[in-house]
Amino acid sequence: MLVESEELDAQPEEWRSFIHRHMWKSAEITQRTAEMSLDSILRAASVVANCFRRANKVLICGNGGSAADAQHLAAEFVNRISSDFDRPGLPAIALTTDTSFLTAYANDCGYEGVFERQVTTLGNRGDVLLAISTSGNSRNVLQAVSAARDSGLITIGLLGDGGLLTDLVDHAVVVPSRDTQHVQECLLTIEHGICLVVEQALFGAK
Repeated sequence: MLVESEELDAQPEEWRSFIHRHMWKSAEITQRTAEMSLDSILRAASVVANCFRRANKVLICGNGGSAADAQHLAAEFVNRISSDFDRPGLPAIALTTDTSFLTAYANDCGYEGVFERQVTTLGNRGDVLLAISTSGNSRNVLQAVSAARDSGLITIGLLGDGGLLTDLVDHAVVVPSRDTQHVQECLLTIEHGICLVVEQALFGAK
């Protein structure tokens, strides 16, 4: 049953407290990630920057909110993240955007291979596959990472705590939480940080 807006208005302090706790929990997880995973974030940014220096490309995949992050991150690379700094585009492709391929392959062959197929078709040795998974256990992402490593791509995982992908990727950035919403919130901050460092490293952005 839907809650009427008047009922929400009648308990403003309760809802203020609810949102306050939610935001502080998100901030706490982001702070712990900064303390525990800063080196791995910088390593991931370095790998991506070196990929672009070699004139290779970055492929990005994920499901649900991570699919949205894949598109967001690819857009930041191809466009720019710093609005006051102009630079050339950087070649990044979100493997989540071609609905004709995704629906055809999922219908004909099953959803578990939708990223793997694109990696083996579009990926080249020296490219980077950036896999985003809040659980670290998404089967189609696991298959994509395995295919990428077999094809000579470098693999990076942006992950929640405890998943299989942590040990499968070449470079893992792990958020120390299994709360999906808070992992997603923290991963977006990490993704922006990686983009900013890549811009600095390649173009001297201020």
